[in-house]
Amino acid sequence: MVSNPNSTLAPKVAEPQHYEPPSARELRAQAVQRLEVGLFGLAAMLLLVGLANIILEQVLKNSAAVQSPTAEASLAAPNNDPLADIGVMPAAEPSAKPAAPAPRR
Repeated sequence: MVSNPNSTLAPKVAEPQHYEPPSARELRAQAVQRLEVGLFGLAAMLLLVGLANIILEQVLKNSAAVQSPTAEASLAAPNNDPLADIGVMPAAEPSAKPAAPAPRR
C-alpha cells in the first residue's frame, strides 16, 4: 500500500504556474473546429430526416397499392378467430345456429 497517496496524484510544483490566454491562432482553430462539428451534425440530421421521409412515402404508396376491397372486408370482419377455425377452441359466437327440430306429427 502507498504510504502517502497524495504524492502519486500530482507532482508538486516548485514555482507558481501562470495562466496564459490562448493565442489568436488557437482561438481561430477552436472556432473552425466548432463550426465543422456543427455543420457535420446539421448535415447528418438533414440526411436522417430525408431518409425517414423517403421510407414513409414508400410505405404509404405500397400500403395504398396493397389495399383492395377484399382486404377491407377481411379487416371489417371481427369473427376471424384462427384457433376456432382449426378447431382448437370453440368459436365465441357460433356462425351457424343449429336448426330447431321439426315438430313430429
